[in-house]
Amino acid sequence: MPARLTVLSGPSGVGKGSVVRSLRALAPRVWVSVSCTTRAPRPGETDGVEYYFVSPEQFAELVDAGELLEHAEFAGNCYGTPRRAVLDHLADGVPTLLEIELEGARQVRKSMPDARFVFLAPPSVDALMQRLYGRGTESADALVQRLERAQVELAAEEEFDEVIVNNDVEQAARDLAALIAEG
Repeated sequence: MPARLTVLSGPSGVGKGSVVRSLRALAPRVWVSVSCTTRAPRPGETDGVEYYFVSPEQFAELVDAGELLEHAEFAGNCYGTPRRAVLDHLADGVPTLLEIELEGARQVRKSMPDARFVFLAPPSVDALMQRLYGRGTESADALVQRLERAQVELAAEEEFDEVIVNNDVEQAARDLAALIAEG
């Protein structure tokens, strides 16, 4: 029997990656899709683990061939979810998680409306701003773009089936694991 797809989204800097890392330890049976991106790897990131790092030309070829379940441009880079791996894992009965941005979640809702859509929210806007500034991984221009985009993303919370507030990464991961276990 096919498993249910869970889509996790939320503003940049809310801690989606940290929650997913904790989830992997709590629920190793859940398969987390690896997206592709045109952005450069951050320190410590490995191709095929955090993302598949591709050139803009390669990304355009994936889009043109219909090989992405969703795709979007964010802060000057493209991101997308390879379609085949997601569908194969679901068909094999493996609970599957996408960690994607708002535009991608909206695209997935259109093509897979039975998925569960989970919004990861910050405890406050101030906490989100501190997290973004504290990362120190982006230029001032990219940071301004992310903060502007975060305001739009926070306003979209009502579009989601469930909301988890990320006050504590481990608790947020437990909450997410419980939702996934519900099927």
